[in-house]
Amino acid sequence: MKVTYWSDFACPYCYVGETRLHKAIDSLGLTNDVEVEMKAFELYPDAPREVQGTTLDRFARKYRLTKAAASQRIDSISAMGRAEGIDFNYATTRNTNMLDAHRLTKLAHELGNTRFEELCFHAYFVDNEVMSDHAVLRRLAVRAGLPEADVERVLSSDEYADAVRADEREAQVMGVNAVPFFVVDGKYVISGCQPVEEMSRVLVNAHDAALAVGTAEGGACGPDGCAL
Repeated sequence: MKVTYWSDFACPYCYVGETRLHKAIDSLGLTNDVEVEMKAFELYPDAPREVQGTTLDRFARKYRLTKAAASQRIDSISAMGRAEGIDFNYATTRNTNMLDAHRLTKLAHELGNTRFEELCFHAYFVDNEVMSDHAVLRRLAVRAGLPEADVERVLSSDEYADAVRADEREAQVMGVNAVPFFVVDGKYVISGCQPVEEMSRVLVNAHDAALAVGTAEGGACGPDGCAL
């Protein structure tokens, strides 16, 4: 069974959703039977490489909230992450361009490595790293076990940029405008950050291939913002 999902490292629901997906897979005893593939979906493709302002200010401006209301919303999202066992620090994230992180993820996948993407989520939401910083990406890549020469080659070029854009065009063709968006075996859809129980239900039905499954919708983020 294969789960393909579109995601961005700047998306809080994506980190929570991916964590819940793996919990669902493990709870069903399908750890060795499910292949999970992340595809790129940049929420902020035009984001600068430098940090510009705080998450609180950006959030309040984007959703037209007071800073107090924005802080409350941010804290509620962090609480959702912490409930899944993540030391979630959304309020102090430092948003920048994610293209290079996605390009290195493509390299990692080509080498059969999924550890890098996990480290990227942790780096952004837990350690609040600047994910456009090549020094940060090199460190994460080495920790994930990616060959240093390959990492340098990618970072010094535009390699895999076309693959990232291809993922995003595929999502557009499918009508995907918010992430996370999961597709199981090419036909069973989980839209947004669903509870573990709902993800498990879809996985069971896909595994048994016996029941038709509709689209379940949960929290998600798109270019215009996150559903709050």
